[in-house]
Amino acid sequence: MMSFHLRIGSRPSALALAQANLIKGRLEAALPGLTANIVTVRTSGDKLTTASLAQVGGKGLFIRELEQALSAAQIDLAVHSMKDLPAVLPDRFRLAAVPARANPHDALITRAGGGWNQLAPGARLGTSSTRRRLEALRLRPDLNVIPLRGNVDTRLARLAAGDFDAIILAIAGLSRLGKLDALDCVELDPREFVPSGGQGALALEALAAGPLAGAHQIETAVASLTDARALAEVTAERAFLATIGASCVSPVGVKATINDATIELRALLFSVDGTRSLADEITAPCRIEDARSGFAPAAAAIGATLGHRMIDRGARELIASA
Repeated sequence: MMSFHLRIGSRPSALALAQANLIKGRLEAALPGLTANIVTVRTSGDKLTTASLAQVGGKGLFIRELEQALSAAQIDLAVHSMKDLPAVLPDRFRLAAVPARANPHDALITRAGGGWNQLAPGARLGTSSTRRRLEALRLRPDLNVIPLRGNVDTRLARLAAGDFDAIILAIAGLSRLGKLDALDCVELDPREFVPSGGQGALALEALAAGPLAGAHQIETAVASLTDARALAEVTAERAFLATIGASCVSPVGVKATINDATIELRALLFSVDGTRSLADEITAPCRIEDARSGFAPAAAAIGATLGHRMIDRGARELIASA
């Protein structure tokens, strides 16, 4: 039996390592003789634990050093949370695979239990996401939204310590860390609380020049992890974001859902001060089986169509204000 070796790059956080180990296990199962090891790369976003991401460079801070490690041939494959990737990758990089997506929705976690209606007037809500802050204030304008950064454990500990009455976290991250079942949380309706584009999905990034680690067998094994539904959904979401010119920290929510042979795409975006917002949605034909090997043209066209429609209504002006 032939032997193969693959270096998987990951941030050192517990969630990032859980995601990287998930991919490691799936790849080793897909290709007998493959040994994968995880190389941790501390990113600028990991070092800057208190500043607002929008003020210091956005979520790109969570991928920059991993892409540098790819360019320097220190790793062969980087595992990211899809929502941290810019909507358009530099030419020297590519998405090698998009695995099956976890629950993409947000969760409201409160000290007393229950949802929005159980929060007292003026309750302290912790989040440093501009999108989450503005979506929360849209539903409950009386809330006192306070910045909260740090890993999942840090945020949950601060909630338990009484620093906040509620926090908002991604369900996917809680699930991958095995914490979801132990928490009293409410899944937020994605029609009124639209998640970030790509939330719940993973992105396996590699150099544009292949094959991975010089082996076509590894390239095939990585490509086999792609889930057609996840690929089509995130392709539509990323095409929308690219069309309106949104960055990773723009106050924009966008979520695609494929049902049978159609795709629904809903978007909600804000001005930076939250005084203006735009919402729109589109339903169009799109078959899951059309998404193949990183190419989902129907989904991309749908994302672009909704993007142009919202540009006509002033989306670019709202994005520019942010």
